[in-house]
Amino acid sequence: MTSAADDLCDQWTSLQDADVTLSSIQDILAAIQDDLWVAAASADRLLDDVDTQRALLELGLQRTKPAIERASNVYSPHDNDDDTSPPLPPAADTPDETLVSYFRDEPADAQVCSIRTVLLSRMDRLNSFVEMQQENAGFDELERQVDAEWEDDPWEDAPDEDTVDKATTPTREPPFPLSTFLSAELLTSASYLASRLLFSPLRVLRQRHGFHLWPSRLSIIESIPEHTNPTEYRDFLPDYDATNETERRIAAEHWRPDPDWSELPQVLASLKASEVVELGGILTLRTPGSPQFLTASDLTSWYKQRVDKVLTSTGMTDIALGLVQHGAGQGVPDLDELGEELSLFSRLIYDAASLDEEIEDEDWTLDRWRTMQPREVVRAYLRYSTPESVVTDIRKLVMPYLFVLETRAERAGQPDTTLSTRLIYDYILTVPLDFAASIFESSKPILPPAQRLVRDDEDMARLALACLYGSDALDQWSTMSRIFECLPAWDNSPTDDLADEADTTVASLGSFVTPTTARPRVTPSDLLIFFQPLPATSLSRALDILDVHLESGEILSRWDVAAPLRWFLQSANNEAEQRARATRMARRTGRPISELDNQGDWEWLLEDILKLSGTNDIGLKSAFGLLSRTEVIRIFFGGLLSSGKFDIAKNMLHSRTNPLALDDRIIEDICLAAAREFYDNASTGNYRFGEMKLAYDCLTVAPQSENVLREQEFIEATSRITSFNVMTRSGVLISPLEIRLTKDRLSLVSRVLSSNSDAYKYTEVILDLVHKLGFRDDPAAKVKALAMIADTALQAEDFARAYETSETMVNAVVELRASAVGMDDPQVREAAEVCWVACFQLGRQPEFPDVPKKLALLGRALEFCPADKLVDILAAWRRLDAEDIDARRARLAKRRSGAQRKPAAGAGEILPSSLASRFQKLHMPTSPLSRAPDSAAFANTFSRVAATFPFGSGASLGSNDNDGRSRSRERAWPALDHEVSAQASRVLQKGIGWLIGADDEA
Repeated sequence: MTSAADDLCDQWTSLQDADVTLSSIQDILAAIQDDLWVAAASADRLLDDVDTQRALLELGLQRTKPAIERASNVYSPHDNDDDTSPPLPPAADTPDETLVSYFRDEPADAQVCSIRTVLLSRMDRLNSFVEMQQENAGFDELERQVDAEWEDDPWEDAPDEDTVDKATTPTREPPFPLSTFLSAELLTSASYLASRLLFSPLRVLRQRHGFHLWPSRLSIIESIPEHTNPTEYRDFLPDYDATNETERRIAAEHWRPDPDWSELPQVLASLKASEVVELGGILTLRTPGSPQFLTASDLTSWYKQRVDKVLTSTGMTDIALGLVQHGAGQGVPDLDELGEELSLFSRLIYDAASLDEEIEDEDWTLDRWRTMQPREVVRAYLRYSTPESVVTDIRKLVMPYLFVLETRAERAGQPDTTLSTRLIYDYILTVPLDFAASIFESSKPILPPAQRLVRDDEDMARLALACLYGSDALDQWSTMSRIFECLPAWDNSPTDDLADEADTTVASLGSFVTPTTARPRVTPSDLLIFFQPLPATSLSRALDILDVHLESGEILSRWDVAAPLRWFLQSANNEAEQRARATRMARRTGRPISELDNQGDWEWLLEDILKLSGTNDIGLKSAFGLLSRTEVIRIFFGGLLSSGKFDIAKNMLHSRTNPLALDDRIIEDICLAAAREFYDNASTGNYRFGEMKLAYDCLTVAPQSENVLREQEFIEATSRITSFNVMTRSGVLISPLEIRLTKDRLSLVSRVLSSNSDAYKYTEVILDLVHKLGFRDDPAAKVKALAMIADTALQAEDFARAYETSETMVNAVVELRASAVGMDDPQVREAAEVCWVACFQLGRQPEFPDVPKKLALLGRALEFCPADKLVDILAAWRRLDAEDIDARRARLAKRRSGAQRKPAAGAGEILPSSLASRFQKLHMPTSPLSRAPDSAAFANTFSRVAATFPFGSGASLGSNDNDGRSRSRERAWPALDHEVSAQASRVLQKGIGWLIGADDEA
């Protein structure tokens, strides 16, 4: 090379790629005479400018022609008439020895030949790059046309005219630089375009280089993101050739239909064998081997794998469905079932929920779908349905799914014509009543069969009966009525046989729906099994019964005592159940009691409750059909009284029409029961307030009778007891219920006396309390009450009031004995026994200073005591009398010594002085009891009599018999010896008549 040529070479090599221009190529590179150097320099540079790169490649190719001609003359046996298109040798990839020898002898031509293959490949890619740019420009124009349709969008902000260059047209930038495209592998470029969804350039690349990209076609498709809609790249997806039962090859249009001489396989093999050039780092385009076509099963597997990948990575069922639909449309076999599944599955994902509803976060996958049972799929389809949309959803979502199931069963050779019916029925039996009502309304018998969801009238009746009697609803009577109005009507005239059959059916149903341990609750599905064998006549009768039950249910719901519909079956032969429900209806109305002040409302309630106790025109009993009219009226009247509306009760009892029609005895019983209920629920005993006032006023409704008067007095007594603040054991005020439950009501008097220190002072009040507690006709109770008062006064050391009360008690006993038929009257014996014990207790009290009164009390004790106690009481009387004599002697001696005192008057003594003197002169053998009057002889008697005293301590003041003056405050009945001298008893019995009947001594 000359120095000038060296300068040109230096100038070219010193240029940067960005500085290479068309003129530099023409002025510098083209001026160099060395073809090998120019060809190598052309292959050495990769430029981003299309025109410059094209000029560079054309120059390089032009300089390789002489070497190719020389080499082809060596290899080709024919004369080369066309300098640019030498004859093609046989297609073979084995080296030619002559050509190998030539390349070894002419290494420069070998290098030029290898460089030519590179330049040709780059020229093809350059042309493809230009076409890809043109496709991009066309795509940009299409986008601009689409955007132009929205130029009049009123919501879009208008651009500033000053900032818009109307002369410029935006163009899309190429996906990669030209230099990158020329140097990269075709598969890399194609995968990149696929990943960027640049399908127009990719389409050019596949069309122009398809022969070389064909082995990697599936890899290129895998580069497309799974979320891409298959319609965008459908022409890249593999197709099926049904004629050959293999994959269809896509036609390609190469830039050069016939390969260049340097690209022939035998030439390339000879170059490699010559070992003159390293082909691995130069050649970027190699002729592939024979193409492999996918079989039908391979295509099916690929589409299924692609679908699984789409679902796994994105979960976009519509994309997977579009992929399957394209494959099936191209004839790929065995995709129909997968398409059905995806179509049904996509309906579940995209159509089952409305766009304005919040969709719950569920992990729906195709694998889960395939494991779901048909019943679960139906519920999944309708999980977001509403009563208004459920019918539409069934027709749009469920029915296509059921059709597919039936078709598959037929294809499998196991047809099931009842499959759809069973699944629809199963859904109806498990949905709320408002959903079922919508379905029944779309299945009315008046509709054409094709429009009905439930087409069989008998099945419709069975489903309705099962849904209604299996429901727990208490407030959906209007919905139940909607269902009933949709049911078919059979023209069956009522007969005795039908009535008997209906009764049998109702009785059987009542037993069937009654909860048991094995089946706590009957479901609509269970009831459908029960109704399944019933014929149309029985179903018609069952619907008549249902009509009665629905009417009854609405009435019960109106008064806030609603019951589930199956209750009417359970109570059809249960009088107790009907009575309990009627009682609740009479007591618990649908509105607060305070709002039912109008008598008309109560008359309305009575009308409804009487309606429920009757029968309809065809002889079917209503809810309270086992209750008589009188019993229902009694229940209503009791409920009226329990509400406290006594004025309304009186008005209804005394109205001219007298709708209650109850006799006085029944009214009395109801009023007493209501009053006792108020009483038992009262929290305070004051009959001026609250429940106790209602109990007292309730009795004014009934005609006045002895029973009513006693109950009123008992309420007054309760009010009196609570006014004394009587406490229970726990320190809480006694309640009215405790007062009623007290078996011995006289013990209440004792508790009043013991809880109030001044209560004993009001004898008349206490006696009135005794009378009102139910002892008005019990004189013995009066005596016991007086004994309690006397004992309480004694405990309070109010001896004067104790003596006064004892006098009243004695007089009561005397009157009782005088009015008694005989002395053996139990009341007389009981009163006398209480009286003598009380008199003896006060008479022997050492702290009571009035000896004459004490002697009088002991005398009354002698008068009323039994014969076997006379000796003991007489001994106490003599001892007290002796003490009195000693006291008198002391006073007499004191008067004689000068003290002038007026003798004590004998007025007020209970026993006459003559009898006293006779007691003094009476001589009897001294018994152990007379020596020890406080021994245990009186223990039995005092204990027995004391037991009749209900008050708490039930004891008397004890005394020390050794000195007779002990002031011990311990309360206990005197301990008396049980051994009574037989001799003293006989003398006392023998002389008692003389003692009482002898004349008074001076």
